[in-house]
Amino acid sequence: MGERKIIVDRETKKIYLEDGKVYKVMGSEYPASDVFNEALNLAAVGETDLKVPKLLEVTKIDGNWAIVWEYIEGVTLAELMEKEPARIDERLNRFVDIQVEMHRHSASRLALLKDKLQRKINASGLDATTRYELSTRLDSLPRHTKLCHGDFNPSNIIITSGNEAYIIDWSHATAGNASADAVQTWMQFVLAKQFIVAEKYFDLFCLKTDTAKQYVDKWIPIVAASHLNKATGEDHNLLHNWASVVEYE
Repeated sequence: MGERKIIVDRETKKIYLEDGKVYKVMGSEYPASDVFNEALNLAAVGETDLKVPKLLEVTKIDGNWAIVWEYIEGVTLAELMEKEPARIDERLNRFVDIQVEMHRHSASRLALLKDKLQRKINASGLDATTRYELSTRLDSLPRHTKLCHGDFNPSNIIITSGNEAYIIDWSHATAGNASADAVQTWMQFVLAKQFIVAEKYFDLFCLKTDTAKQYVDKWIPIVAASHLNKATGEDHNLLHNWASVVEYE
């Protein structure tokens, strides 16, 4: 047995590296259905030509469910952006190119993003009128089945020594609309107070996909509402403000 390197250690999950494999051990309360759904996500994207870690097994460790996948050695794009601020525009361009390429793949075998967003709107704690308006808007937007990551940010891109880019952490993957996935990314930059990066990212995504900014904007209240249930403090206030602004032509 090799040396164990702890990556994440929380009550709900532990992630560690051992013998060239990554082990994600779930907490005792974690439903088996969620474990196998996450494994299915990784298996499904592994069948595309995208560079992602290979799913190795689903097992039990000390009585708890665990998912095991291939370790990808390298540094995250987030680390590179932080270390070399002068090259941030170059890194951001590559980041968006990776996301656009991902969205070219279909993910019809995965759960639908629209259904997930609707469940989260229902659990958002918003008043009934706002929930109705958000649900109406969601229902009116195109139902796509593009591969959406759900947590696409520079810390989930590993750059190897050979300059290959691997996308990791597919636990939130769904089939859905690329613009909704882009809003998820933009929102993470804003909540991290990376306002300039957020603006550049938004502009790049719209430019590279030839998507109107007004169309992408329509997803902001919906995606914001989907994060309200777990948000706290200043983040909750900002998300609540975004979710409460629903304009109709």
